[in-house]
Amino acid sequence: MTSTDTAPTWAAAPSRWAVRAAYAVPLCVLPSAVWRVSLVFTDEAATTWYMIFLSVLSMVLALSTLGLVHRWGERVPHRVPLLGGRPIPARPVVVLAVAGGALLVAITGYVVLNLTFHFVPRGWVGVGRDEPAHPAPGWDVLRYYAPLIAWGPLVIAVAADYRRRLTLARSPAR
Repeated sequence: MTSTDTAPTWAAAPSRWAVRAAYAVPLCVLPSAVWRVSLVFTDEAATTWYMIFLSVLSMVLALSTLGLVHRWGERVPHRVPLLGGRPIPARPVVVLAVAGGALLVAITGYVVLNLTFHFVPRGWVGVGRDEPAHPAPGWDVLRYYAPLIAWGPLVIAVAADYRRRLTLARSPAR
């Protein structure tokens, strides 16, 4: 490492459990994403662009967790113009991952608590004034969203392992 290179050389490979957890994140998100996209073809009232956008966004965010355990998450790929080969600063990555995981835990906690204690009364679910009334989703829909409960804690755990590797790389005992 040169004196101008501020990126750490990683002292340790990711833990085996962290790699498994990182690969589990997209698998947790996949059922709800597939279900939302399937609504585009089966439900005339579904807002097509919203369902596709939400599914693609959730899968992109879930797949980005893999960057915490792979080398492509440490440096910008060389094929990217102007930024290729530059190191990705680890501290903002950890902060963003933990904040995102905490947000997911908070959203999941709200949903679970609302389903249990009915803070918000159940009513029809609609998007916009012209949207027809839909009944509130039942357990047949929630089975696609149940795996999302693990998304936040998994991201936080993988970010903690990423932080551990960063700390090992910067420790003077190397």
